[in-house]
Amino acid sequence: MTHPSDLIQSAQRTIRLELEAVEGLLPRIDANFVRACELILACKGRVVVVGMGKSGHIGNKIAATLASTGTTAFFVHPAEASHGDMGMITRDDLVLALSNSGSTAEIVTLLPLIKRLGITLISMTGNPDSPLAKAAEANLDARVPQEACPLNLAPTSSTTAALVLGDALAIALLEARGFTAEDFAFSHPGGALGRRLLLKVENVMHAGSDLPQVQRGTALKVALLEMTEKGLGMTAIVESDGHLAGIFTDGDLRRALDRGIDIRQATIDSVMTPHGKTARAEMLAAEALKIMEDHKISALVVVDAQDRPIGALNMHDLLRAGVM
Repeated sequence: MTHPSDLIQSAQRTIRLELEAVEGLLPRIDANFVRACELILACKGRVVVVGMGKSGHIGNKIAATLASTGTTAFFVHPAEASHGDMGMITRDDLVLALSNSGSTAEIVTLLPLIKRLGITLISMTGNPDSPLAKAAEANLDARVPQEACPLNLAPTSSTTAALVLGDALAIALLEARGFTAEDFAFSHPGGALGRRLLLKVENVMHAGSDLPQVQRGTALKVALLEMTEKGLGMTAIVESDGHLAGIFTDGDLRRALDRGIDIRQATIDSVMTPHGKTARAEMLAAEALKIMEDHKISALVVVDAQDRPIGALNMHDLLRAGVM
């Protein structure tokens, strides 16, 4: 029976070996890496990533990372490329080929055709003297001293190094392109990140007849009816000229009751929070959420450039929109 300490030691050994493999990449971020970045930045087409076996799995992820960070990319299986999928690659594209040995038969088979079409080739190999590395215009050196596998057979350290090198390439290109958080969000519109970076207050606020608001001097009981009808747990209070005077929320009501305010006699002026925190329609919904969290409030009035209420939103709106 395997002792628990043996399992722990095995895992720690694997992690140490893979850390060493990644650290070994640092001095190899050199002129070849710069050349690879320049070739990709100058590419008029797409980056086509190819790789077999475990290198293929890593290549698929690298292609996805490139595509989501501003470099149009996709993965093609090299065996399928030899049976028709080569037609997916154009002369304007660039091929990024992954092979630890640098002599994977399915990839080497494609090299004459890549050269004949004049397609730019970048390689990522563990052998800079391999056929693939020598055929490439730039070779990214992903050598590792040994695999984390105790048999030194299963791709472990080598695939980790290739993955990290691919990330380094994608991020260097991202920064060179001036890729922004908003650009990233457009690549991820269906995810939580996309919603946080794309959704604006105007997309979730209640406006027009759905905006709860009363005039300054209104009886509190009338303001409560407005709150109940609009269902946001708050109402804006406006001056006679339409500018924001204050806000009244369920929390203000509880505090008013604690002070013994007579709901039937009081006016909204005596219980409202003067002005209060506000948002702008063009603001990101995530920014509005931060205002609420920072000030421990659950609702905001949305105002225009003249400080006139044009909408309102609360935490429930942001929750439904997936911003939280």
